[in-house]
Amino acid sequence: MKNAQKFVCAGLAVTIVFCVISAVFTFIGLENIRKTSNDTINQLVNILLEKYPDVSEKEVAEILNNKTEYTDNSEFLNKYGIYPEKDWVSYNNQGSYKYVILSVSVCIAFGLAFAVLFLGYLKIQKKQTMDIAKRIERINLGDYSLQIDENSEDELSLLDNQIYRTTVKFREQAENSRKDKENLQKSLSDISHQLKTPLTSIIVMVENILDDDDMPLEIRREFLNDIKHNTNTISFLVQSLLKLSKLDAEAVKFRYEQVEVKSIVDECIKNTAVMAEILGVRLETDCNDIILNCDRKWLCEAITNIIKNCIEHSHNGNIKITADQNKLYTKISIKDNGSGITKEDLPHIFERFYKGKNSSDDSVGIGLSLAKTIIEKQGGYISVSSELNKGSEFVIKFFNN
Repeated sequence: MKNAQKFVCAGLAVTIVFCVISAVFTFIGLENIRKTSNDTINQLVNILLEKYPDVSEKEVAEILNNKTEYTDNSEFLNKYGIYPEKDWVSYNNQGSYKYVILSVSVCIAFGLAFAVLFLGYLKIQKKQTMDIAKRIERINLGDYSLQIDENSEDELSLLDNQIYRTTVKFREQAENSRKDKENLQKSLSDISHQLKTPLTSIIVMVENILDDDDMPLEIRREFLNDIKHNTNTISFLVQSLLKLSKLDAEAVKFRYEQVEVKSIVDECIKNTAVMAEILGVRLETDCNDIILNCDRKWLCEAITNIIKNCIEHSHNGNIKITADQNKLYTKISIKDNGSGITKEDLPHIFERFYKGKNSSDDSVGIGLSLAKTIIEKQGGYISVSSELNKGSEFVIKFFNN
């Protein structure tokens, strides 16, 4: 780890400095000993030659090189306060001796201090490592309520920070998973509710047809028409839910291309022509020369659902579809003069399975939600404005890249 390496390198550097200093002091001390010893020997030789001129140079050399036998004169030296077994023979060497002892002592002391500090550092590192291991163990047990009290720049703290970030992500994923489960449970409940009514009607009518052999032909046809209508409702609901599920699961790959908005709108009008004719609704368009980069199929699905919603609330009314383009965005407007949306319903109009006060009995509350999801998945934005009994306007915007 970088921090440990820095600590060891710093310790080694300081140790080397102290060793160099100690070596210098030791060298100085030994050099002083050498000079002092040499001066003492020179004095002894001079005195010896002065008092005993008959002594040959060979005998002196043998004495200096320790080539002759000698008698232990420690008792003689002891009379003059010199103790060779305990001290230096020359008093002048005492200072040099202290230099050497001091240098060695400093090196030993510093080595011990460095060892203690390094062991303390290893102990702290071990404690931090154990704390991190405990945090990871808590994460594995599903406990994501971790906090970091200290922030530093050493390696273990950086690792701790990364673990905390990972924990936050796990916590968010767990929360999202919990919300997804709640949404799934709510969706299943809504789907069950939406399917229950038409399925019950189908079962009752089929039982009546099977049990009553004498049922008049007209009533039998009415039952069959109702069965067909409920079957279409169930089919629309299931298909819409499958589309929403694919969009939510990011399983849809949009195929973008340059498309004329007019061609999309014309296809949507064709899809709703029968419904508009039955309810007496007139459709007008003004979308010339507008090009949009989008997935034609899915955008057509979204706009068709919006137009269907407008037709349902505009009996014998008018719907106008326009398109406009500027440097910032491409806008598609779908405006009707129908019953409008109440203020209470307006904020919830795009929620799944939401049915407003003015919704028809056939509505399942999923068409506008699907339209919003499709538009937003393609990078668009949809909004709605409405006034009760005067109509509504849906505005789709795709910002230019």
